[in-house]
Amino acid sequence: MASLAPALAAAPAAAAPDRSAPQKTAKTAWQRCGPDTPASFRCATVKVPLDYRSPGGRKIDVEISRIKAADPDKRRGVLFINPGGPGGPGLDMPVELNGLPRSVKDRYDLIGFDPRGVGRSTPLACGLSPEERDVERPYKAETFARDTALSRGFADKCRAKYGSALQHFTTRNTARDMDRIRAALGEKKISYLGYSYGTYLGAVYTELFPQRSDRIVLDSAVDPKRVWRTDFRLWGSESQKAYQRWTKWTAKRSDVYRLGDTPAKVDRTFWRIVKQADREPVVVGTTPYTGDQIRALTRRPFHTVKSAAELVVTLKKAAAGKPTEDLETGGMDDNAASSLWAVTCGDADWPKNPETYRKDAVRDKARYPLYGDFASHINPCAFWDKAVEPPTTVDNGVRALILQNEWDSQTSLPGARGLRDDMKSSRMVLVEEGEGHGIYTTGSSLCVDSLTTGYLTTGAYPAKDVTCEPTPGGQRSDGPDPLPLTRPSTTA
Repeated sequence: MASLAPALAAAPAAAAPDRSAPQKTAKTAWQRCGPDTPASFRCATVKVPLDYRSPGGRKIDVEISRIKAADPDKRRGVLFINPGGPGGPGLDMPVELNGLPRSVKDRYDLIGFDPRGVGRSTPLACGLSPEERDVERPYKAETFARDTALSRGFADKCRAKYGSALQHFTTRNTARDMDRIRAALGEKKISYLGYSYGTYLGAVYTELFPQRSDRIVLDSAVDPKRVWRTDFRLWGSESQKAYQRWTKWTAKRSDVYRLGDTPAKVDRTFWRIVKQADREPVVVGTTPYTGDQIRALTRRPFHTVKSAAELVVTLKKAAAGKPTEDLETGGMDDNAASSLWAVTCGDADWPKNPETYRKDAVRDKARYPLYGDFASHINPCAFWDKAVEPPTTVDNGVRALILQNEWDSQTSLPGARGLRDDMKSSRMVLVEEGEGHGIYTTGSSLCVDSLTTGYLTTGAYPAKDVTCEPTPGGQRSDGPDPLPLTRPSTTA
């Protein structure tokens, strides 16, 4: 596992981008991924250029994994899998994606990888304090200067440690890495299954390498035209819509949850808890939560109404001083935070004037009180160096299935529709009234599972966009997502 700093801190720039096919790659040396992993689960290291404008220059490591197709007679090729991010490790995906049908496993070598900067792939770690790592902050006039200083400190630490090398940790370069992996595997094309941020990575790959894109599945989609600030700000508006839907759903079940028998009463119940916590933190289990922390905590659950109702019942009990269990919350380590923001800030230029963020946070907090200020607030990208390349304009005819839940406020329906417009030959499979983040292999829609498995195994492709329904009683398998499009901290 190569270390990026300090050896690559002064990596040279070059004039011309790498538009050629990857050079001949040495034979991949596979070995068992670990003593406690299945013998069939093999890992290897692929060397890739730090800067594709200088393909013969410094190299970094990308760690890949493979489980070979279970039925060699049926084998079609390789299926790359990405869980989301940026900052999401994908090396273990071939063994972790338990819901993948046997018919898919029969036909594909399952390929996992830690994207550049993540996990075992020349990881970034800027030396951030816990306070700097948690960039999910509410807007308050009295703390804005401090929040700005923390964001500046984050960027300064990364710049001081990695210098210009930091600018090459981008989605475009990760897509190029994928093509180097393809070459190392000796494959002419790849098939791909990407979730959340992985949909953007997959879309960028299809734009850079359309002739090498086989069967592409993009689950819970990002609109390339919104990368990244506009996409993040959608969390404010879309979470507010999900919250309003939740108040209506919960009011109809007031005999179960006792949070109010009208949407207005349910709304008042929630905001009473928030205001109480603003005055004095509400202790849930053994952990105190401020009102702002409750707003952040509940943003993601509100797009799954039953889970949100159960959570607010717990918060109501805690606010009344009754004992409750501790909540499961997540967080980011140095590598996750550093790699997340390196890509987020490196993919596209962000406004550099802190006043822009302040004005937007004030405006969005008024419009979308649940989460608007969090989504628009200042972050390290305000102090990042200028992006080396512009965002990728996705405009191609690659056939892809775009899977989307109607009420996913994490990667929302407007984003999926945007990606559908960009990929002219794609098909969107919309789960009407679908909830949660991620669909394929979760069991939440057998209609989606059937269509997607059919496409991957036989190539069956819908003649037009498809509307599916959730499966009644379907068991979701949402887990905590340590990713910006599934932002961590108390939202997991």
